Amino acid sequence: MDLIRQSAARDLRVDFFRGLALWWIYTDHIPGDVLADVSLRNFAMCDATEVFVLLAGYGAGLSYGMGLGRNGYISTAADVLKRAWTLYIAHIFLFMLFTAQVTYSATLLNRINYLEESRLDILGDDPYRSILEALLLRFQPSLLNILPLYVALMVFLAATIWLLRWPRVLFGLSFCLYLLVRVTSFNLAAWSEDGWFFDPFAWQFLFIIGVLLACAPPRMPSRLRPLDGLAVIVVLAGMAVTLVVEPNPHLLEWVTASPLRALVIEDKTGLYPFRLVSILALTWLSVRFIRFDQPWLRSRWAAPLVLLGQNSLPVFCGGIVLGFFARIGLEYNDRALMQIGINLFGAAGMVGLGALAAWYRTKGKPKGPRSAPATSSALLPANARADTG
Repeated sequence: MDLIRQSAARDLRVDFFRGLALWWIYTDHIPGDVLADVSLRNFAMCDATEVFVLLAGYGAGLSYGMGLGRNGYISTAADVLKRAWTLYIAHIFLFMLFTAQVTYSATLLNRINYLEESRLDILGDDPYRSILEALLLRFQPSLLNILPLYVALMVFLAATIWLLRWPRVLFGLSFCLYLLVRVTSFNLAAWSEDGWFFDPFAWQFLFIIGVLLACAPPRMPSRLRPLDGLAVIVVLAGMAVTLVVEPNPHLLEWVTASPLRALVIEDKTGLYPFRLVSILALTWLSVRFIRFDQPWLRSRWAAPLVLLGQNSLPVFCGGIVLGFFARIGLEYNDRALMQIGINLFGAAGMVGLGALAAWYRTKGKPKGPRSAPATSSALLPANARADTG
């Protein structure tokens, strides 16, 4: 695809896996979609959200952190806040569009459960307060809680990006804040709820890890095999929990009452440590065994996911809207033909949105290699890092 950005330095692994995460978000949000059974959440103790946040941090590090010394803190922080504002506007637009879609469908099809499941029923009880709280990001209907998290993470980055001059200090501060959440359940206040569904004070740690991988990657250890083995153990443990323990109530009850209880606790709000370890283990194995210059990343079959990953904001917003239409289709008929139809519908719609966004981004610009750095030595194999400066 000509619309895909493929400079010599660009690491298409990041785009590919971000696009895959967007596809998983689409399928996971459709009750009864058979393709949801093969998403990350079914064989690991993490899901597409962790992938999305980690790669969002990595992308933010490339976009803003790499030029901090050249542009200065004030200018860089202003650029980060500008991006946060763009995300906020996108969220408010998506909130209005999704609210209209769900409420109209609930009325037309006489499906009040749509309002209850999405937590939009509160609009009927207190519409004016609901709109105000939505603008303040304190009211987040179901499926609309990822972009508010992203906004909060970008604001956090703007406030702390000057610490990239001392990456260990930034990592330590981020880790201490994560520990505070784990000990006290510290969270931002939410309207009619205990707190945000995704606690930004916890999820910022994964986001900052992504930023630091781009801007201040640690040195690769001399002995890699032990870390490979540890990562494999973590991944296999996650597979055992999701594929064997959780589907069997008697095993789940036994594990819950044993010292292995920590493996089966589902705490997505506060980014439970095993979820964090799981995504980091998968990241390690991906970096170790998928080279950045793999030919298949530039193949025709990988191109749609790469395109989605390079245009993640419009694709994410469109995927939420398309996913609700797909849900209505499956409720009408969940047989094989409809399953194929709703997934082709979603894939075509998301790729179309990605292509349109890419066309608008490149329209009127001269063709040529991008001047901005597109990858970091953090994700390059050891034998290639000497060429990255």
